[in-house]
Amino acid sequence: MSTFDDRERAFETKYARDQEMQFRITARRNRLLGAWAARLMGLTEAEADAYAKDVIRADFEEAGDEDVVRKLLGDLTSAGVETDEGKIREALQHKTVEARRQLMQAEG
Repeated sequence: MSTFDDRERAFETKYARDQEMQFRITARRNRLLGAWAARLMGLTEAEADAYAKDVIRADFEEAGDEDVVRKLLGDLTSAGVETDEGKIREALQHKTVEARRQLMQAEG
């Protein structure tokens, strides 16, 4: 094996690990967002857990965060919670940071 092959394999491994971590951060963020929205809507603990899973599933509709923002905005508005897209995007940013912190702490 050449040094070039070793470096290539190392970069591929790092890329795969980074992609997996980003997926885990996004899924955790969506769970946290779902819990946040559930509290605003006054859902029970069981309903909140189910809702958080719905938010995670909503993220698979299209690339990016627009599908999650659209779901949260529609659900919160339907539940009579006064909110707007800006508040949801702000929560999305905060929950991304929180999710990253939680996962980093879990990995030690």
